[in-house]
Amino acid sequence: MTTERREPATTADERTMLEGWLDYHRETLAWKCEGLSDAQLRTASVEPSELTLMGLVRHMAEVERSWFRKVLAAEDAGPIYYTDEDRDGEFHLSETDTWEEAYATWQAEIESARHNAARFGLDDISEGKHRRTGERFNLRWIYTHMIEEYARHNGHADLLRERVDGATGD
Repeated sequence: MTTERREPATTADERTMLEGWLDYHRETLAWKCEGLSDAQLRTASVEPSELTLMGLVRHMAEVERSWFRKVLAAEDAGPIYYTDEDRDGEFHLSETDTWEEAYATWQAEIESARHNAARFGLDDISEGKHRRTGERFNLRWIYTHMIEEYARHNGHADLLRERVDGATGD
């Protein structure tokens, strides 16, 4: 797999710009994981943190699911990796967890997110509510939050990848 990162358009309308930056950050996380073995993707390389690249991808699958399925579209979509007993389950990997499964799940959640977002305008209010606060959000806020979420975790991915095999890059 070779990840192609597309720079967002510099003169696009607001929605195209937001979607472009979100896709850019999705592609950046995939790029940071590219070319590594399952064992390397499960490696917690920045002590004392237990964070791994595969754990980040699984986390982002949960985040995509939460914001675009549960909040935006009010779907009754349960968790993928976490449980009530293990609220950080997406980060707790076993030897049987594979990149193939994590990547496929993440990509499926991204496609679902795109499908659900296409039904809403930027100012449209979500059909569902945030599970903790009960708030509703417009799609613009969700896009902006998702860009922030990916940008923060891509910084983590930079450090993890460099420690795993020395690879660096923007």
